[in-house]
Amino acid sequence: MYYELYIDVLFLVNFLMDYILLLVTKKVLKLSSSYGRICLGALLGAFLTCVVTAVGIPFTFVKVVLFYILAPSAMLLLGLPIRSLQSFFRALITLYISGFLVGGIFEYLNQYIEVGSLFFALAMASYYLASGVLKVLAGLFHFGESHCSVTLFFGGESCRAEAIVDTGNQLRDEISGKSVTIISNRLAEKLFGGKMPEGLRYIPYRTIAKGLGVIPVLSIDCICISGKNEQRVEQPMVAISEESSFGNECDVILNPDI
Repeated sequence: MYYELYIDVLFLVNFLMDYILLLVTKKVLKLSSSYGRICLGALLGAFLTCVVTAVGIPFTFVKVVLFYILAPSAMLLLGLPIRSLQSFFRALITLYISGFLVGGIFEYLNQYIEVGSLFFALAMASYYLASGVLKVLAGLFHFGESHCSVTLFFGGESCRAEAIVDTGNQLRDEISGKSVTIISNRLAEKLFGGKMPEGLRYIPYRTIAKGLGVIPVLSIDCICISGKNEQRVEQPMVAISEESSFGNECDVILNPDI
């Protein structure tokens, strides 16, 4: 018994599904990524899948590693802004769960999949259903993050912003020993009046996507964290990111240590 496999159809189907899975992962984890970058990640995932399928690797273990570890990892690193190893594993687990949910939806509606005109509609329905389920789970288990509002004070100025408490942010200033909170570039422009503040220096950091780099940090007057119990952090260290925001109008990634 043999099957005829049309590589162009395989590529298109995998591209669409990979695109949906990346969208779900982005939405659930509230990551900041453009649709163009997500499209590139989906294209890479579909391409790698077709290559592995076309080559016909005889060893099952190698095929499993390529299909379920290397291809999804490459797709995530290209399609989403992964800043740390913990964020990478959280995104990978979310991607797997998304794939399981989308696959279950398609299996349930299997009798309609053969109808080509309905494939796109089923794909979109799967996206909304899977993202809805995962959003509920994210709300229950937080996926390592929680959200709050913060107010930053510096030199007599103050700025209010939305923040994420992200366990993936383990950045620490080696000189002062303080944990470092990351702010977006647009928030820095508002807080510092569009000028580079005095006392700015650089510390090293590492991400999965970009590897080793440096990021500017400085000490500000105060961060006031709103919530059930308002918290005031004096003289915190903040790093200025190159990104304009961190998704869903979020401009601050709080270090969980504070």
